[in-house]
Amino acid sequence: QVQLVESGGGLVQAGGSLRLSCVISGRTFSNLVMGWFRQAPGEERDFVAAISRGGSTTNYADSVQGRFTISRDNVKKTVYLQMNSLKPEDTAVYFCASAVGVSARRKRLEYDYWGQGTQVTVSS
Repeated sequence: QVQLVESGGGLVQAGGSLRLSCVISGRTFSNLVMGWFRQAPGEERDFVAAISRGGSTTNYADSVQGRFTISRDNVKKTVYLQMNSLKPEDTAVYFCASAVGVSARRKRLEYDYWGQGTQVTVSS
């Protein structure tokens, strides 16, 4: 059974930082591309960041470029999202997702397993 479990969300003031984690089980982590998406109330689920299978290539949405960093630990089977300089518009539920492949990808439909999400709220 494949499971992705996110953690690390919470309430933070604008300008602050959070680090999200996502642990995966039931799949061979080193074969997977990993991604982070977010969904605000009433909005679509949008791409945030992705990392290639080997960790050498990353891909970011324009809105988070330079503020967020995605990384992975293949031993711990965990992907991270370090979020700095947070803004109120970053408020959303953040989801991690996995896909079999090599290259970091941006399209939601290319991911086949998803976590339940973790809430991030940034106050002004």
